[in-house]
Amino acid sequence: MDNIFVLAIIVANVIISIKGFNDEYFFRKYQFHIGAIRAGEQIRMFSSAFLHADFVHLAFNMIALYSFAPVVTETLGNWTFLLIYAGSLIFGSLLTMVFHGNDYSYRAVGASGAVTGIIYSAILIYPDMTIGIFGIIPMPAYIFGIAYLLYSIYGMKAKNDNIGHTAHFGGAIGGYAITLIKDPALLEQNTLMVILLAIPIIILFVMAKLGKL
Repeated sequence: MDNIFVLAIIVANVIISIKGFNDEYFFRKYQFHIGAIRAGEQIRMFSSAFLHADFVHLAFNMIALYSFAPVVTETLGNWTFLLIYAGSLIFGSLLTMVFHGNDYSYRAVGASGAVTGIIYSAILIYPDMTIGIFGIIPMPAYIFGIAYLLYSIYGMKAKNDNIGHTAHFGGAIGGYAITLIKDPALLEQNTLMVILLAIPIIILFVMAKLGKL
């Protein structure tokens, strides 16, 4: 895969994340931090998506992006891919503010929101594709997408790491909505998948309504 748009995003994530690994001041200055954002540092809502907790976190997100992005770029085009990536990033940050806006100490990093939006978009476009977990275990892509968000619910409840699990959901909503807006024919073509991928999103909001998060 040699798409310059996708490669540019991956390179940006790698360079900025490595800078954060080696420069604690830089990491703290640009990570997602509710207190700082509410004090006026809105740049963190964007910059935090290019920082990662560690190399494993970075590698997981970039491999997922590299794997799913071609479906989106080849079907919807490069500019729509960028729209989905950026839109999902923003949705992820906004949802995090909704859920954690009164927790002034809340911090998070990661491209997970934007990447989840691309994953959801790719699955909507091509629901029958199969991915290899750890490169060897075949799994239907839609199962992976649903499991990824269910894991995110666990991460949101556990609150035991610095990964922006809430952003996963915002990203999923962004990717889901933007893809259907750009290609509404998918509602008819892949009706079952549209419904299945909505289930984790509905679970999230039901749990939030019941005060379980």
